[in-house]
Amino acid sequence: MEQLTDLLGGFQNALTPINLLWVVVGALLGTAVGVLPGLGSAMAVALLLPITFTLDPTGAFIMFAGIYFGGLFGDSTAGILLNTPGNSSAIASTFEGHRMAKNGQAAKALATSAVGAFMGGLIATTLVVFFAPFLVRMATAFGPAEYFALAVFAFLAISSVVSESVVRGLIALGIGLSLAVVGIDGPSGSVRYTLGLPQLFDGISIIVITVGLLALGEVLHIAGRIHRTPAAAQVATKGKIRLSWADVKNALPAWLRGTSFGVPFGLIPAGGSEIPTFLAYGTEKRLAKRRGDTTFGTTGSIKGLAAPEAAGNATAGTAMGALLALGLPTSATAAIMLAAFQQYGMQPGPLLFERSGELVWALLASLFIGLVILLILNYQFAAVWAKLLLVPRHYLYAGITVLSVLGVYAVSASTIDLWLLLGIGLLGFLMRRYNIPVAPVLIAVILGPLAETELRRALSVSQGDLGILVDSPITITLYAVLAVVLAVSVIQHLRGRRSRGAVAAEPREKVDA
Repeated sequence: MEQLTDLLGGFQNALTPINLLWVVVGALLGTAVGVLPGLGSAMAVALLLPITFTLDPTGAFIMFAGIYFGGLFGDSTAGILLNTPGNSSAIASTFEGHRMAKNGQAAKALATSAVGAFMGGLIATTLVVFFAPFLVRMATAFGPAEYFALAVFAFLAISSVVSESVVRGLIALGIGLSLAVVGIDGPSGSVRYTLGLPQLFDGISIIVITVGLLALGEVLHIAGRIHRTPAAAQVATKGKIRLSWADVKNALPAWLRGTSFGVPFGLIPAGGSEIPTFLAYGTEKRLAKRRGDTTFGTTGSIKGLAAPEAAGNATAGTAMGALLALGLPTSATAAIMLAAFQQYGMQPGPLLFERSGELVWALLASLFIGLVILLILNYQFAAVWAKLLLVPRHYLYAGITVLSVLGVYAVSASTIDLWLLLGIGLLGFLMRRYNIPVAPVLIAVILGPLAETELRRALSVSQGDLGILVDSPITITLYAVLAVVLAVSVIQHLRGRRSRGAVAAEPREKVDA
C-alpha cells in the first residue's frame, strides 16, 4: 500500500538520534506542563511553541508530537493524583482514578492510564494512516441538527447515568447550563448575565470552573471532614509497580470500548474529547451496575479509568488526522497545532500531503514513536509520580490550593477569576455535601455553547421549522438510542431504590419478630 511506503519513509526520517531526542524532550516537557493545575495539554503546546522556532520544521513538529501526547498524560496524572485534571478531556478519568489513588492504588491507576492512552492513541493513529478518506467522509455528514442531537445525547445520557438520582443529575445539568450562558451571546452579540462586569464578557473560563469544582471543592470537602474520616491508605512506592495479568484482562475490554468511542469523535469539531470520555465513563458505569461491580464510586474502578483514558487519546489521534487532511482543528490543542503550521508557512489540508509529504509522514511516524516513549517513561515512573500521595494531607491540599490559584491567575491575570474560583469551589463543596454529581455540570459547561449555537443555526436554516432537528438518519438514531438509555437508566434507578428499601425494611421486620 502507498500509505505504508510513505509511513516507512516517515520512520526513516524520524528515527535519527536528534529527532528521537526531540520526541523525548517533548514528551517530558508536555507531561511536566500538563501536570500543573489550570494549564493542561493545550497550554503545554502553547507555552512550548516558542521553543521550537529555533528548530527546522521537521524537528519542530516531531517535538510537538511528544508534547501533544505528553500533555494529555500530564492532564490525567494531575487528575488521578490530585483530583485536578489539567484539561477538561481528563475530567472523566478523574472520577475513578482519584478514588483508586486515595485507596492505595495510585501507581496502578497511573499504569492503567499509560497503557490505555497508548492503546487508544496507537489504534487511532493507525486508522488515520490507513483509513483517513473514509473517516473524513463520516465527519462531513454532521450538520447543525446532528451536532445539537449529539450535545443533547451527551447532556441527558451523562446526567442519568453518573448520578444515583436522575433528579440530582438534572439539577447538576441545570447548574452547568446556567454557568455556560454567562457572557456575550455569539449569534446576536448581546451581553447576558455578566452583572455589568466587562471581565465576564467572554464568559466564565472552563479552567476556573474545572479547578473550582474539582480541586478547590475537594479541598473544602476534605477540610470539612478531616477529623471525621481516616487518612487515605498510602500507596507502596518501593520497587516497580506493574499491572497484573488479571488487571490487564479486566481493563482490556474497557480500553477497546473507550477507543471505539474516541476514534470517530476526533473528526467532529465538537470541542475535543469531552463527549467520548464522558460517554465511555457512563457506559462502563452502566455495565458495572449490571455486573454488580461495587468498586464504581467507592474504591475506584479500573474499567472506569481505562475507558475514558483510551477514548481521550483515540480522539487526539484522529483529531491530528482531521487537522492534517482537512485543515480542520477539532480541539483546542489541534487549533494551537494549526497555528504552529501557519508559523512555518504551511496550511494543513489535502495539499499539505503533496507539498510537504516528507514532513507530514515524519510527523505521523513520530506520533507512534512518541506513544511508545511515553508508555515506557510513564509506566516505569508510575510509582515515582505516586509518591505525591505520601505528602501529609494538610501539606498536599494546601499545595493544591496554592497551585490552583496560581494556575487560574496565570491564565488570565484577573482577580475576578479568583473570586469566581472561590465561589465555584464553595459550590463544589455543597454539591459533594448533598451528593449532587459534578460530571453533568462540566459536560453542560463544555457543550452548552455548542448546543445553543447549533440549535439556533439549524432553526435559522429551516426558518423556525422544528422538524429539521429530526430530519436525518443520524439525528433519529441518536434520539432513539437516547430514549433507550434513559428508559434503562430509570428502570435501574427504580430497581435500586426498591432493593435499598427492602434491605432497610429487613432489620425492622426482625426487630418486630
